[in-house]
Amino acid sequence: MGLFFERAGSTRMMGRILGWLLIATPPLQTAENLADVLQVSRGAISTTMRQLVDRALVDRVSLPGQRADYYQIRPGAWAEVLQRSVALTTQMRLLAERGLALKQDQPPESRQRLEEMHSMYTFFEERLPQIFAEWETYWQEHRAQRS
Repeated sequence: MGLFFERAGSTRMMGRILGWLLIATPPLQTAENLADVLQVSRGAISTTMRQLVDRALVDRVSLPGQRADYYQIRPGAWAEVLQRSVALTTQMRLLAERGLALKQDQPPESRQRLEEMHSMYTFFEERLPQIFAEWETYWQEHRAQRS
């Protein structure tokens, strides 16, 4: 998981922490426990946990009577991460539109790359909301079957 996240442009530590939180029992883990299990410094855990909480992948949880904070994978985090891509898709489509507007008087071959970009992002922008709706239905049915 660490190598996957590193190859995807994140940090290896982020992947290692998420990997552990996905399989940890119990699912709530302290920073100290994470540091021990992953054999890294508390500082490395603290820095990365801040990033994971900011990215809404991990929740920080306080338990009554406990001084330590606990961390867990945020329920629904994976869908939320992908849903944020809808906003990025819209931004990329708008950038392509702006580029096409700037090149409107140019020959078609000079607009081809922008047109491809615009078409692709328009396609995904139109279809991603339906895919997420289908996912929600699928997930609810899957959870109901497991109950």
